[in-house]
Amino acid sequence: MNVLLVGSGGREHALAWKISQSAALTRLYTAPGNPGTATLGHNLPIDATDLAGLLAAIHQHAIDLVVVGPEAALAAGLVDACQAAGVLAFGPTAAAAQIESSKAFAKTVMQAAGVPTANAFSFDDPQQAAAFVRERGQIWVVKVDGLAGGKGVIVPESLEQTLAAVAQLGSTSAGTRLLLEQKLSGPEVSVIALCDGERLWAFPPAQDHKRLLDGDRGPNTGGMGAFAPSPLVDRALLNEIVTTTMAPVVRELARRGIPFRGALFAGIMLTEAGPSVLEFNARFGDPETQALMPLTEGDLLLALHECAQGKLRPDLLHWREGAAACIVLAAAGYPEAPRTGDMISGIAGVQDGGVVFQAGTALHDGQLHTAGGRVLGVVGAGPTPAGAIELAYTAAAPISFDGMHYRTDIGRTREKTA
Repeated sequence: MNVLLVGSGGREHALAWKISQSAALTRLYTAPGNPGTATLGHNLPIDATDLAGLLAAIHQHAIDLVVVGPEAALAAGLVDACQAAGVLAFGPTAAAAQIESSKAFAKTVMQAAGVPTANAFSFDDPQQAAAFVRERGQIWVVKVDGLAGGKGVIVPESLEQTLAAVAQLGSTSAGTRLLLEQKLSGPEVSVIALCDGERLWAFPPAQDHKRLLDGDRGPNTGGMGAFAPSPLVDRALLNEIVTTTMAPVVRELARRGIPFRGALFAGIMLTEAGPSVLEFNARFGDPETQALMPLTEGDLLLALHECAQGKLRPDLLHWREGAAACIVLAAAGYPEAPRTGDMISGIAGVQDGGVVFQAGTALHDGQLHTAGGRVLGVVGAGPTPAGAIELAYTAAAPISFDGMHYRTDIGRTREKTA
């Protein structure tokens, strides 16, 4: 089949890498893609939210399946547009994608479904939110209601920091509505599952590292690395998470007439009282996907195709034994003001056992340069977590560009708390 993969990041390169292994694939197109996806198929210079341009390309290239990567394209209604045009698409409609694009909506769904999650209050005015904080006199997690590229959450440590977070996020374009959420305690894990509107198939549980610096210090980022499977979640606990937090939400969305078909991503905190949902995403995670794809055995393309049709067969995929880790190599100035245009060298020197997924890259005169904040994701996979982590750092060693920085403790700070 002809496939159009929408997006341009490391997640999309990892998905393209796995999809390209399918015997069912005829041609793979990626829009807009990056230099990494170009080695696996054909890039199309169309923005992920340019619905008219994407639909024209879908008809021009006789696309059989559209796979949507980024949340912005889902929220913009790309899947709805594909459905209206009679084209099969993997990903939720804009209505179902509100489980990510509106945290207030997600809270109402979770409450209706009886899903364990922190209490929260929403405000359309930052000044009202600040007044509420002063009145209650307690610390709250501050979140923007809308999409913010993984940077719309602040976890304060004091009342003053809570008020500062309200002011900071309330001044952003995504912060027209704010949520103040009860602060939970415990390790955090990511569970991503394919969903066909009814059934779920979960990938290995993962853990990511959001903070910029070693020891989970510094500002939040889109993600500085990830590893899987998490040693904190065995098969029994994973089944509990899927059964108590994800399946009820899928049923509630179906009850509302907006079935979820795509990748459902649950950010879970393992509290003393049991798993509790921090937030849902409506797509594959980044950089979790980069660590998960090497651990996924079977035909991912066929599984995505069946999900889009509402008839997922769970026997299409299974987990590979072992572990994987992804190290994100970031540009100078990331996350506040990433610098672009620095020449990248050393990728050709990566040894067997390591895989490099490109994200913020661009080709200039045949030479790879930085073109975004998170530039590369370097992945190692091995029989043990320690071995996978070592392979990832060994693979990253020959790569360099001016201002390159990365965390040195990915997978080593395992019991990460939020």
